[in-house]
Amino acid sequence: MKIRVLLAEDQTMLRGALASLLSLEPDITIVGQAANGREAFRLARDLAPDVIVTDIEMPEMTGLELAASLKQAESKARVVILTTFARPGYLRRALDAGARGYLLKERPASELAEAIRRVHSGLRAVDPALAAEAWAADEDPLSDRERHILQRAGDGRSSADIATELHLSEGTVRNYLSEAIAKLGATNRIDAARIARSKGWL
Repeated sequence: MKIRVLLAEDQTMLRGALASLLSLEPDITIVGQAANGREAFRLARDLAPDVIVTDIEMPEMTGLELAASLKQAESKARVVILTTFARPGYLRRALDAGARGYLLKERPASELAEAIRRVHSGLRAVDPALAAEAWAADEDPLSDRERHILQRAGDGRSSADIATELHLSEGTVRNYLSEAIAKLGATNRIDAARIARSKGWL
């Protein structure tokens, strides 16, 4: 039986290249491809893949949010994060969200195929050096709500826009931002977003 893989990657050319390379493996078959996290979640439900290989930064739903949603839905699919981000904070959040693998895009395709096999067999596939760095790194101090608001503020959104999108009052948004700024020892919301991104907390 071949390992059934679903690919989630918003860059069309990269997604196609990954599909072609993995299809050359005798024990792996690509059952679906998604251009964003929400589509990947729907396909995971409809296609029941064994393994989902997903990027972190994607439209509509990130790879980390996808992993967390699959975990909450008690999906049997195992998640491998494939990303450019060699940041301990991202790795810790990925593992907390239920991901079983975390690989960097700079690694050879053969390593991705081997990671898929390891994860499918019930093992983890994480770069040892990055894993050690992740568990030695600072704990993420942000709550999920603070993270969502700070992410939008860091993209230049106003408190009014964020309040409207998240169905909160402007005062509540400002309070969350103040908490995040204080926790990160930042000077303002942009500085706070910069610090959080550099550590992989956004």
